Amino acid sequence: MRKTFLFAVLFILGISTSQAQSLKFGVKGGVNFANYTGGNVDGMDFNNITSYHAGVVAEINIFQNFSIQPELLYSTQGSELDYLGDQIKNELGYLSLPVLVKFYLTENKLSLELGPQASVLVSERNEVDAGDSNTFDFAVAGGLSYKITNGLFISGRYAAGLTEPKKDADVKNSVIQFSVGYMF
Repeated sequence: MRKTFLFAVLFILGISTSQAQSLKFGVKGGVNFANYTGGNVDGMDFNNITSYHAGVVAEINIFQNFSIQPELLYSTQGSELDYLGDQIKNELGYLSLPVLVKFYLTENKLSLELGPQASVLVSERNEVDAGDSNTFDFAVAGGLSYKITNGLFISGRYAAGLTEPKKDADVKNSVIQFSVGYMF
């Protein structure tokens, strides 16, 4: 899976260099509100955790109102589990690669973003043994972005996990992200 992830990164970089005349790079970071959704684990309730994401972003302009936006982010997700009155925090650190199509709804200001997100688990912090984690997570992401100035932008996004982050639990990652970034 890591070879597939590396291939995807190299593929996007290859496309990026061939589209250099309409390519912008930037950085972004922000806050995550993450939780598990889906199945039920006996006696456990899931609560949001507040965490962060940060990384690099590129925008490849295809048409006047249509772009491809690959990103490479470090993102902390997971959940706080309420198990019989005890609060157990489970944080999973991912290296995420969202590849979003970007439709501008107004003249290069407000845009709608939608696309797949592949993530590889790179760190894990559990307050107790919460079971084995899967090393790969796949999600669908969508949201809005707004350019405040020519370089400065803000965005809001929801990523719905399609794979199970824990091998022994029928749950999926769910994260709302708010970001601030700058395109060079």
